[in-house]
Amino acid sequence: MNILLIRVSSLGDVLHNMPIVADILRHFPHAKIDWVVEEGYVELVKLNPNVRKVIPFALRRWRKALFSAPVRAEIAAFKKSLQAQTYDVILDTQGLLKTGVIMGLANGGAKVGLANGTEGSGYEAISRIFHTLSVPVDVRTHAVLRGRIVAARALGYVDTLTEIAPDFGLTEPTLPATSGTPEWLAKPYAVFFHGTAGAAKKWPAHDWITVGKHVNQLNYPVLLAWGNRDEQVEAEQLAAHIPNAQVLPKLSMMEAILLAQRATLVVGLDTGLTHIAAAYYRPTVEIYCASPKWKTEGNWSESIINLGDKGAPPSAQEVINAVDQLLA
Repeated sequence: MNILLIRVSSLGDVLHNMPIVADILRHFPHAKIDWVVEEGYVELVKLNPNVRKVIPFALRRWRKALFSAPVRAEIAAFKKSLQAQTYDVILDTQGLLKTGVIMGLANGGAKVGLANGTEGSGYEAISRIFHTLSVPVDVRTHAVLRGRIVAARALGYVDTLTEIAPDFGLTEPTLPATSGTPEWLAKPYAVFFHGTAGAAKKWPAHDWITVGKHVNQLNYPVLLAWGNRDEQVEAEQLAAHIPNAQVLPKLSMMEAILLAQRATLVVGLDTGLTHIAAAYYRPTVEIYCASPKWKTEGNWSESIINLGDKGAPPSAQEVINAVDQLLA
């Protein structure tokens, strides 16, 4: 059986679709699974050894020069790669027009996607025109379970789905030999993923500093990662007030995943790298400020503590208590 999974973005959502691969292979051990994903997340998907082929999709870059000859050539190559295989089942777990178009271009019989979006999602109902089967989900279905339900309904094992915890299937990330071993891997560390899109999703700087000082008293250096200039400035401001804190250089995708995977402790907002740490079962405190906890909380391990909720961020003391519990 050949199966195509379409989930192109974002980082956290791509991660949350990983358990679909293990679910399918648990019921169909000889299935071959390919995945269409935005080019920036190809390395993440490749960490799952049970994905046969990763097909990069680059719409974010293509649309900047859509009618240029090089971009047209890339689009033609993408279409050729997509249509090189005839699939028994094609799964679109994102529910957007662009993912529906990809589904429409792919060769296959059963084309299965979402019949509706969840609360607050960017679901586009027009995507259903490409389906042979549209799968309804509850409006408050967790991001991991939502994709698992679509695949289970398509392949006929939905009755056993909730009996098994999600298996993300991620191997340990490795860096190119030429890049050397980062110095921050030399000893145990805590990492704070403080950066996120949108001011409402941020946690107050004074709370990060309070927790950082407590972590330092536990003899763990605090590493601060960032993804853009604004987050770098925020990291530098936090480091100025947290003893033994270190602002990291700009990291590649694989370096950032390694940072999460090797951490002794992760404290982070509702963002992709925090969820990656949780998927690797690292001791993780997930902080929710402006997004609903039910949607993405790490609910598959006792090594993950989820605090706060939409409009109700946790206090610094609540996070400190969670840190002490995880490190006890």
